[in-house]
Amino acid sequence: MEIFKIAIDGPAGAGKSSIAKIISDKLNIEYVDSGAIYRAITKKMLDSNIKIDNYDEIENLMNRISIALINGHIFIDDADMTGYIRSREVTELVSPVSSNITVRKRVNRFLNEYSGSKSVIMDGRDIGTVVFPDAKYKFYLDASVTERAKRRYNEQNGDATLEEIKASIEKRDLNDKNKPFGALKIADGAIYIDTTDLSIDEVVEEILKKIK
Repeated sequence: MEIFKIAIDGPAGAGKSSIAKIISDKLNIEYVDSGAIYRAITKKMLDSNIKIDNYDEIENLMNRISIALINGHIFIDDADMTGYIRSREVTELVSPVSSNITVRKRVNRFLNEYSGSKSVIMDGRDIGTVVFPDAKYKFYLDASVTERAKRRYNEQNGDATLEEIKASIEKRDLNDKNKPFGALKIADGAIYIDTTDLSIDEVVEEILKKIK
């Protein structure tokens, strides 16, 4: 049986995770949410009172923590972080945390080790450029900032306003595109899909057509 990787990159709110999960079911391959791992590490840093500019403590943490994915749950040092990673405090900090090169290298090492001998579909910011540059299939999903903000507003559990979410996404986009390592950009050979006016089913159909 052929082993292959599907990389889906794009900015926050472009629909990457929802679409990747559907495709993983249709192709019967594992879905890996790389962004959730960064969120779990951010939660671990918050719990450990480690500031985002304390590079020595962050490096020490990355050298000693264990990361595990078990049945869709994310464990850091045997603690299940899954229920906490979408909190507002994590969302506000995950972008600068994921900009840290030490953190990115630790996560990338885990992703390669975890996915080495199986077919997976993975979404994030630098999957097709850094994590799996040789992925057989690469896609870049995008949408207007307004549309992405509406999507996040409708799926949120908190009380942020639409304008607050839009401002947060714009700030995140700027940060993600200017990271010194693993910046958000379209990978060589990736297929670009603007999802602004497309339904989830339409995007899934478009991706499956390219794969099949």
